[in-house]
Amino acid sequence: MDDAVILSAPLFAGLDPQEAQPLLDALTPVHLTRGETLFNEGERGDRLYVISDGKVKLGRRSSDGRENLMAVLGPGEMFGELSLFDPGPRTLTATAVADTTLQELSHADLVRWLQTHPGMSKFLLGALARRLRRTNENLADLVFSDVPGRVAKALLDLSTRFGHPTDDGIRVAHDLTQEELAQLVGASRETVNKALADFAARGWVRREGRAVVLLDIARLERRAR
Repeated sequence: MDDAVILSAPLFAGLDPQEAQPLLDALTPVHLTRGETLFNEGERGDRLYVISDGKVKLGRRSSDGRENLMAVLGPGEMFGELSLFDPGPRTLTATAVADTTLQELSHADLVRWLQTHPGMSKFLLGALARRLRRTNENLADLVFSDVPGRVAKALLDLSTRFGHPTDDGIRVAHDLTQEELAQLVGASRETVNKALADFAARGWVRREGRAVVLLDIARLERRAR
């Protein structure tokens, strides 16, 4: 386990490594292969997860089988924190989009630790607030933004967490299929592919399988507004 990555999660914010050690010792590693589901929407949840390596998508499926991705998370990010405040049914399905290692923390261990570190609750609440803000932004985008604007915004968001500078731009290895990228944007695969093809023709991006190189950040930012 890479302690530096785990300590970057909101749960450990403000803690020095020695203070965080009891909580680190309570973590249990979980390994997933690409496409493997950790839990399904509706299952009872009593675990919080921190990603130490890989990527996880969080999504919901409609009654007719359509899927909508709410988020794609990577190293240092956590999910399942709602189980601290409400150990009830999961509201989302969590699936690995790459080979992934998670660190699992039970509800009981987390509550026990917070009883001795009550001030740390504010960091969990902060993480929940950021998740809610992101959800509200996504809803607003679906109402007010066109598909190319949402695609540009999604690429920029993915680049902040998974991007690595190259000689000609920022390479984002998102590990998403075309269908998953479309689900993240909330549009059809054909419409999203058309937007990406237009961006590529303009020289804003270069597509590389399950990765994309952002060549013109400024124009993408303007298109995302």
